[in-house]
Amino acid sequence: MTTEQLFSRFPPFLRDYIYTNGWQTFREVQLQAADVIFGSEDNLLLSSATASGKTEAAFFPILTRIAEEPSRGGVSVLYIAPLKSLINDQFYRIEDVLKESGLPVFHWHGDISASHKARFLRDPCGILQITPESLESMLMNRKNDIPRLFADLRFVVLDEIHTLIGSDRGNQVLCLLSRIGRMIG
Repeated sequence: MTTEQLFSRFPPFLRDYIYTNGWQTFREVQLQAADVIFGSEDNLLLSSATASGKTEAAFFPILTRIAEEPSRGGVSVLYIAPLKSLINDQFYRIEDVLKESGLPVFHWHGDISASHKARFLRDPCGILQITPESLESMLMNRKNDIPRLFADLRFVVLDEIHTLIGSDRGNQVLCLLSRIGRMIG
């Protein structure tokens, strides 16, 4: 996929964001990720240097697919990250990208207000950014809500996956995803 082909595939809100931020081209990781996300149902592992555009490489094609087929109710993208600070940083970046899209992004961890969480629980949709521990708490304390919350789950993004590989926390995430899968069918 070329830069022009990828740019034309994106919905207007992403094209506006790219134009406003003065991007002239896409990086190779972004072009290759788009090929996989648009052209298959395969899993994708992105490995690239810090500040190389991995977030955009994953999220822009995902957001495009979500915009092409709007939510039927429930979270469409589950973003799991090991640190609250990473979630907070990514939340504001993604929120900025999405401001003209109508797609909401929610973050959920121990430092997030009850009113923000209640807003998500009332109308779960878009993107949910969460730590493994908060996801486990949600599965334990809101077991009956899980089928409704994740009814439209299409993508799972694991950020900083290298911190999870071969660890108890990584096994925890695998178990959580398996439980969600069983609960939503």
